[in-house]
Amino acid sequence: MTGSAGAAKSAVRDRLDDFYDQRPSWSGCGDGYECATLPVPLDYAEPTGDQIGISMVRLPATGEKIGSIVLNFGGPGASGVDSLKASKDTVTADLRERFDVVSFDPRGVGGSAPVRCMGSLDLDAYFAIDPTPDTDAEVKQAEDWDKVFAKNCLAKSGEKLLAHVGTVDTARDLDVMRAALGEQRLTYLGFSYGTYLGAIYADTFPTRVRAMVLDGAEDPSQSSDQLVLDQDRGFQMATESFLRQCIDDGDCPVGGHTVKAATKRLDALYDRADQTPLRNDHDGRQVTEAVVRSAVEYAMYQPDNWPRLRLALTDAFRGDGTRLLALSDEGNGRRSNGRYDNSFEALMAINCVDHPENPCPNWPVKGTRYPKKVQAKGAPPIVVVGTTRDPATPYKLAEALVAQLPGGVLLTNDADGHTGYGRGSTCLDGKIDRYLITARAPRPGTCADLSTAALSDMSDPAMSDTASNTA
Repeated sequence: MTGSAGAAKSAVRDRLDDFYDQRPSWSGCGDGYECATLPVPLDYAEPTGDQIGISMVRLPATGEKIGSIVLNFGGPGASGVDSLKASKDTVTADLRERFDVVSFDPRGVGGSAPVRCMGSLDLDAYFAIDPTPDTDAEVKQAEDWDKVFAKNCLAKSGEKLLAHVGTVDTARDLDVMRAALGEQRLTYLGFSYGTYLGAIYADTFPTRVRAMVLDGAEDPSQSSDQLVLDQDRGFQMATESFLRQCIDDGDCPVGGHTVKAATKRLDALYDRADQTPLRNDHDGRQVTEAVVRSAVEYAMYQPDNWPRLRLALTDAFRGDGTRLLALSDEGNGRRSNGRYDNSFEALMAINCVDHPENPCPNWPVKGTRYPKKVQAKGAPPIVVVGTTRDPATPYKLAEALVAQLPGGVLLTNDADGHTGYGRGSTCLDGKIDRYLITARAPRPGTCADLSTAALSDMSDPAMSDTASNTA
């Protein structure tokens, strides 16, 4: 290495040290929360260049603190700041007692250099595009909108930001955050896309992990095409589970005495909305097939939404799509004032960088797909949670991820819905809480009930200082 090259490398390292040595300046932001902005390099290869601010939120520990736990709520594109501020019950009272609960908006999201692409009216039109085009004109319409979307993202957000919103850069931000919080090793709970971020972090900084839970796992080695196929099957399975419960409960608006018959009637509703959009008593937007499908898929994420979907479908079969539109808007990040958060724009930007093989042919920057299966050599046991009827991250992905992690532990949540922690299983929550607090991995196993009796396997003999791999 020449003298000039060595000096340049030393300068980069020294400048990165400045980021690692900082401490957040926390200030109250309402209801007991504290907020801060953490400066990080836009491009870690050029730490003396442009900076962006990572928006953070903290809920201080209620008892004897052992450290900070960082949460990522998924997406990609979900605001961690908004999600944590929406509920102090995101984690259990046991975790709140022992940890400062911290979340953040990943780069490109919410308050952290947000990606912007389209105005509200354009997004209204974009979300109404026919998802099952039947004619050349409908195919061309979808292609044209994709071009407009990409062009607007470049114009409004800039090439440099779009090139650096990927998960590899966000994992670097997460490590700066760890250091800024004063933690030698990271305690982390990630949901959905947050499992992808956590896996990349563990692979990049394996010895800096203290305890990590990846709930609703993605498989970083999986192709985008295969993920789409798996999700299609997952949403189909979840919809069948909804229809089965609907029929069993009686007075099901979809009708039919079998899941197969009910599925045909739901498909007929999609076709009807494709031909003639349902009416909407809220505003002038049309409730197209895209809106109906979006509403049903959004409701599949959590069974708590199934009663709302039943009401919406009852109206829809009478020609009124107002309730379905409300569900679709919620899933797409449309607020009551007609403005959208940037969750969908960020999702597109992050996915098109992370997965360049995705159908992003018009995207203005080159992708940086993570090139291999994760290994995380040197990391402590990492807990992976898979829910058996998860529509968005099917259970097989949890099995695939845990097989890549040395000492990985698979906890199975036998339930409907997306992710498992905090969804009503005292068995699952108890195992995860104890692991995060003690950093001692549980044995792999299945939680299938919602009763405190399920905690009977949480005694010391059921815990292990060394984890086993169930794959």
